[in-house]
Amino acid sequence: MDRYQKVEKPKPESAVNENEIRITSQGLVRNYTSYAATLLQERRAKEIVLKAMGQAISKTVAIAEIIKRRIPRLHQDTAISSVSITDTFEPIEEGLQIVEQTRHVSMISITLSTKELNKNSPGYQAPSNVDQTKQQYSYQQQQQHNYQPQQQHNYQPQQQQPPRQARVVYYSGNGGKGK
Repeated sequence: MDRYQKVEKPKPESAVNENEIRITSQGLVRNYTSYAATLLQERRAKEIVLKAMGQAISKTVAIAEIIKRRIPRLHQDTAISSVSITDTFEPIEEGLQIVEQTRHVSMISITLSTKELNKNSPGYQAPSNVDQTKQQYSYQQQQQHNYQPQQQHNYQPQQQQPPRQARVVYYSGNGGKGK
């Protein structure tokens, strides 16, 4: 493909809803989570939609889990799909034909909502048990507050033993025949 150059196509501008967050592989997780928290808590959005393609999918799942831990009682609906993207390459040298290459890229859309979503959807997840989260938190707090250093013991080291002598095998060099 060194004899070809990729034709840059203008990306179609699709309208982004106010509650939609498009995750990229370059963006920082903390920026996405803080923006999502702002939408849900300060702007009182009923739901947010996290969307990503390709390499950013795993980051999107992690962001959704972080948001669900920070903001209790969120319903989740996940949808996965794929899109076909066709790249066009023009030849640099004369006599070569234009090449088109189609690739399939995975997509994910995670909807987090304060209101109940369609429970029959295959990607639906009910809110996690708030008591369970509180129990885990209170257990961690209890462990921190009840921490007491172990009592010091009078430790008597055992007497040091001399190092063991390694067995050395000598090779006489005469092929194993006697002296």
